[in-house]
Amino acid sequence: MSSLVSIGTAAKELGVHPATLRRWEEEGKIDPPERTTGGDRRYDLAKLRHLAPHQAPSSRTTLAYARVSTT
Repeated sequence: MSSLVSIGTAAKELGVHPATLRRWEEEGKIDPPERTTGGDRRYDLAKLRHLAPHQAPSSRTTLAYARVSTT
């Protein structure tokens, strides 16, 4: 039997923000989760843990801007 958890619990297990899981779902990177009768997402941890090592590292670039006053 699979272990279904809330989006918050799944995000915490993967070390990502819940919005990241929603985005991955929209982008087709993960299968749509099951839904409760109230519409809440329930994720299968076994499937997500398998995906996590491939998706968790961020490919975003950090950009810093600094301004120095010369007066």
